[in-house]
Amino acid sequence: DTQNLFSPNVYTEVPDGGWGWAVALAFFMVEVCTYGTLKGLGVFLDDLMEEFRESNSRVSWVISICAFMFTFTAPLSTWLSNRFGYRPVVMMGGFLMSLGTIGSAFANSINEMYITVGIVTGFGYCFAFLPTLTLLTQYFSRRRALVTSVASSGESFALFAFAPALSALKQHIGWRDCLVLLGFVQASVIGCGFLLRPIIIKPECAKDDSEKDSLSVERMQAVYELENEQTKVFINSGASRGSEDSGVTSLSASNVDLKAALKLEEEMELEETLCTVPETKAGPLQPPGPKLLDVSVLREPAFVCYALFGLFATLGFFAPQLYVIKLSKSRGVETTMASSMLSVMAVTEIFGRLTVGLVLSRVSCKKTLVLLSYIVLLGLVLLAFTIVWEFWGLLLCCALYGYFMGTVGSTHIPMLAEEDVVGIHRMPSCVGVYVFIQSFGGLAGPPLSGVLVDVTENYGAAFFSCAVGVGLSAICLALVGPAKSGMCKKPSREKNEEEETISHSSEQPDSLEVDLVPENLQQPKEQD
Repeated sequence: DTQNLFSPNVYTEVPDGGWGWAVALAFFMVEVCTYGTLKGLGVFLDDLMEEFRESNSRVSWVISICAFMFTFTAPLSTWLSNRFGYRPVVMMGGFLMSLGTIGSAFANSINEMYITVGIVTGFGYCFAFLPTLTLLTQYFSRRRALVTSVASSGESFALFAFAPALSALKQHIGWRDCLVLLGFVQASVIGCGFLLRPIIIKPECAKDDSEKDSLSVERMQAVYELENEQTKVFINSGASRGSEDSGVTSLSASNVDLKAALKLEEEMELEETLCTVPETKAGPLQPPGPKLLDVSVLREPAFVCYALFGLFATLGFFAPQLYVIKLSKSRGVETTMASSMLSVMAVTEIFGRLTVGLVLSRVSCKKTLVLLSYIVLLGLVLLAFTIVWEFWGLLLCCALYGYFMGTVGSTHIPMLAEEDVVGIHRMPSCVGVYVFIQSFGGLAGPPLSGVLVDVTENYGAAFFSCAVGVGLSAICLALVGPAKSGMCKKPSREKNEEEETISHSSEQPDSLEVDLVPENLQQPKEQD
């Protein structure tokens, strides 16, 4: 019913399914309307240059600003989602992206498109994409990699369908009406927001009321016995004439045991309290509750390395789709065959997203190492674009790029949920920081490629700049594991020190026995 649709789902553990399948469907559509349409805008590159009489670099700023706003506003999206819930934020995102795309159809200059597509639509992309992905990762655990990879293939399906469809459609109705049509398609995200039921992971209270009462009595009895033992020891030690400090020593030793018992009682009471914490609709219940925005993660070397990986990798996420058609034409490929390059990228990207989910769900090694292998291969393919000239060579490069782009693009954000990086409990409050850092790569990528193309008059330069960025990202990703291991050494030393302290304090009862010996020896003398 309606009440169940709007109320949060409460589970004792991650369901690995359930309503999560509806969230996966919503994320598929969000991918179609965000990354799918953003990469499909490369179809209009020539039309915008001709309409507004602008250069490659100037027109590329439309895509760049949109990609930047998409990711730069991630902390705001995270904060709003944790504060007000995922559903209203995603619905607002659907409205903004539709408004910006339709508004761009009436733009009279490239500067106006910077505002409509770049800022307004970019805001909408962020508000729709990030909360949906974050909620999806919370509905799945064992199947997380597979489900997020399959659901993210909506981007690839959109690129496969939009590239040829928009290329043919704009010949009949013009590029402006095509943008209006895209805007109405993006409005479907508003409906997807209704599917985003919050999830609450509530600790299961295994004991019933009678068991709790019995356990409470047992705890009180244990504490009473410790207090009684403390009194006996204190009296016996005080009666000793031969050891003036024995009473103090005995009392301190008993206090250690009593404090330990009281601490245990407080921890058990806290566990019972967690079972009755009020449910919230902002997201999953994680005692003591996720931060709205966790910037303290910037002090962790492993996260910093991973964020730098995302920053440099983003340099290779957008430019290839923008310039592959022009690169193919400049190397003698016919116009109709050149347009098919985007479709080849999209098809192989689908296979990449599907296979990486299967691989990650079966590997026993660290998943960041699998991601590292894919990012290295992606960089090598980008370098191959700069030296290949014939049609079949370019087609093979497009197929390989699409495949490896699918593996990297579908996993780099969900990978934050792995313990190698920050873990599932901290992901909702850390993902905004990660995507914020990543945004600067999206801002610099397309314009940098456009400038290099204008200067060198060679479209291969755009792919070379992408290869350099991806190479730097591979280095940063390789440092995540060592950084995480190095960070874990300090807590281990602190734990050893704590164990030594406990071991030292446990020696005090031995001194208690020594103090009691003179008391037993003195009693016969007093009787004489």
